[in-house]
Amino acid sequence: MERAQKAEVVAERQKVLESAESIVVVRNAGLRVDQSTELRNRMRAAGVNFKVSKNRLVKIALKGTRYEGIEPMLTGPVALATSTDPVAAAKIAFEFAKDNEKLIIVGGALGEKVLDKAGVEALSKLPSLDEMRASLLRLIQTPATRIATIAKEPASQLARVIQAYADKG
Repeated sequence: MERAQKAEVVAERQKVLESAESIVVVRNAGLRVDQSTELRNRMRAAGVNFKVSKNRLVKIALKGTRYEGIEPMLTGPVALATSTDPVAAAKIAFEFAKDNEKLIIVGGALGEKVLDKAGVEALSKLPSLDEMRASLLRLIQTPATRIATIAKEPASQLARVIQAYADKG
């Protein structure tokens, strides 16, 4: 790789790192091509950026970002999964690692907080942004539904009483 290409890779990685809310570092050595393709497809579908890059170039890209703390994890063949959704990368990595022992979670980061494997696993068990939004929407809609039910109830009770009197007579 030429010097200009390396500078381009570093600039692209810095841009991705600056916009990311979380990073998961994985070792994917030994994955078959079909497994690697499946992992990349899952990551892409969830909006996660998954890249295998030279560790030296990633370390340069980390300088000056809030993720400098993950530098010690960048040894050997590793890949970075970055996401603007704080839990998406961790969720997909752990789901995939359950079925594929060749994928090893090394650690990661959530903002400036460096996470070990257990921290990334805990992060993967949290609800995603979309799940949290859906829960919030349900909470907001529930009181309105209850109010409508309560407001409608007296009229239906009155109608049942009138119908009961009509059936008697």
